[in-house]
Amino acid sequence: MKPLKLLGLALIVVGLLSLVFKGFNYTEEDHAAKIGSLELAIKEKKRVVVPVWAGIAAVVAGAGCLLVAGRR
Repeated sequence: MKPLKLLGLALIVVGLLSLVFKGFNYTEEDHAAKIGSLELAIKEKKRVVVPVWAGIAAVVAGAGCLLVAGRR
């Protein structure tokens, strides 16, 4: 496959996933205190929200890449 087609497919997949799931979660670990061999860690769950316009833009850009690659 041509690199432009792969880029187009990747953009479409990422755009569709962002539209379906509307973001992703991750866990951030913070080392609050360390006293000798005793260590206190705090785990905090965070969510990153992907805007709808970004997902639509990724799908449109991916479709554009596929169209350009098909004309070559």
